[in-house]
Amino acid sequence: MDMKLEVAVIPVSDTGRAKEFYGRLGWRLDADFPLDNGFRIVQFTPPGSGCSIQFGTKITSAEPGSAQGLYLVVPDIEAARDDLAGRGAEVSEVFHAGTPGAQFQPDGTSGRVSGRAPDHPSYGSFATFSDPDGNGWLLQEVTTRLPGRIDAAETAFASTADLASALRRAEAAHGEHEKRIGKADPDWPDWYAAYMVAEQAGTELPA
Repeated sequence: MDMKLEVAVIPVSDTGRAKEFYGRLGWRLDADFPLDNGFRIVQFTPPGSGCSIQFGTKITSAEPGSAQGLYLVVPDIEAARDDLAGRGAEVSEVFHAGTPGAQFQPDGTSGRVSGRAPDHPSYGSFATFSDPDGNGWLLQEVTTRLPGRIDAAETAFASTADLASALRRAEAAHGEHEKRIGKADPDWPDWYAAYMVAEQAGTELPA
């Protein structure tokens, strides 16, 4: 039985202000339903995401701003940070965790080291931002998935940006492959496909 996590509810104090903020980020507005009894539900979906957020009035008793550590996985942490900053979000600098768990601590906490993680490993680089109520979002750069996260038989890309990033990484890796074999590889489409599927599924990459 499939069970797909599709919506996360976040608590806000001002629905209109929150709607303006998330709309400015370029997230897709899926719904805004105000009803006569004061109930209102607003739903947004981040670009390329299979999960949406909802907020509004009379939908949660949680304290506004109490949602923390909401993950946004991105293929390029610096590009994602620049995009959000360009849309008016106050985003932290890119950092990596010098001590385990530092990414979940408040901005300015010791243990965060400025810049992307050395050698740019997948899952290792972060940035943070908050909405007007203080609900906290964590950007994490993921390029190669850990095994088991994605079924290689059902490889898919959530957006054209994700696919383009995967193609660029495959191109760079294939360039190293051609250096190793000492000639042009006429079967490069097959090699690209194998590399992209293995990278996303977290299995062994072609050499």
